[in-house]
Amino acid sequence: MVAAASVVVAVGAATGMVSALGDGRGVDEARPEVTESPTLDIRPPAPSPSPSVTTRSASPSVTPKKKASPTPTKTEAEKRQPSTASVRLYRHPDSQVLDWVRENTGDPRHDVIESRIADQPAAVWFAEYAPDTVTARVGSVTAGAAAQGRVPVVVAYTIPGRDCGGASQGGAPDLDAYDAWIDRFAAGLGSGEVVVILEPDSIAQSECLSGGRRADRFASLARAGRVMKAANPKARVYYDAGHSGWHPAAKQAELLRQAGAASAASSDGIFSNVSNFHRTADEIAYDRQVLAALGGPAGLGAVIDTSRNGNGAPADGEWCDPDGRKLGRTPTLNTGEARIDGYLWVKLPGESDGCKGAPGTFTPSYAYDLAAS
Repeated sequence: MVAAASVVVAVGAATGMVSALGDGRGVDEARPEVTESPTLDIRPPAPSPSPSVTTRSASPSVTPKKKASPTPTKTEAEKRQPSTASVRLYRHPDSQVLDWVRENTGDPRHDVIESRIADQPAAVWFAEYAPDTVTARVGSVTAGAAAQGRVPVVVAYTIPGRDCGGASQGGAPDLDAYDAWIDRFAAGLGSGEVVVILEPDSIAQSECLSGGRRADRFASLARAGRVMKAANPKARVYYDAGHSGWHPAAKQAELLRQAGAASAASSDGIFSNVSNFHRTADEIAYDRQVLAALGGPAGLGAVIDTSRNGNGAPADGEWCDPDGRKLGRTPTLNTGEARIDGYLWVKLPGESDGCKGAPGTFTPSYAYDLAAS
């Protein structure tokens, strides 16, 4: 992506991601960080990818009406709530930060990085176009989460032309190949609850495409949501809303509508702030504006990447490993905020955007700065 967008760097390993490749670790997985902080800041586009979260408890059942059937009616929002048996987010056992923690027990930064970042649940990224292995790799994540009774967060990131040829370029060779890859990705989603972050920046950054290519991309994104929800009705699929410092809410909502995000057949709502730094409060306000403009079922919600937004975005708009940032709110699916379904660590704190380390690699000095500030 470009500096004007959220940047997800994918060079062997995507920025802010750990991988879930055939060797059990690949370049597709991200990890989270800790530190609660909720205030906002609005700045121009910045980076993408990172973590996971703790899920929320089921919402109370509705009181039945007089003489009505004993089974209460649930609102659309209540139907989307996780069951009481799966109230926690999943922490995948393989990531760059966990590798560092295991290999550097004597490092003076070890305990802070382990407790505040490595111990938190984060998203698992699938950023490599490897159709022959993606079903098994996704399946290993969802099966591992199911065995623990937890909810995994997975990121599909192989749309053709991603990042408009920027640092995170790559993905499937064309949309036909992408559609086939999505079929295989969906086949690994299992039957339990799973949160899917569908293609960071694919909608907010779509203006680099011609009108025809944009329409084709949006058709594939709408199809992707339908395929995933048909494969696993408990999958919750969220679409790219950029962040509060990018497009106006009405413009972003129109783009989302064209990509199928207003349809219950393909969407559970939107995600924002992936790999960015805007304060949680700003994202909450922005996401609600986008959802209101988007329309669609009342049950559509939003999830926010809070992995690095503890101090908000830099005033100068810097997006590449800016100094003075810190971890944001701990991952959770129980936000207590209307229409905000979760705070997630989509981008793994400590994985460089390309300035404090090689793009996509875990940089302990950067991780420690985020966790200790």
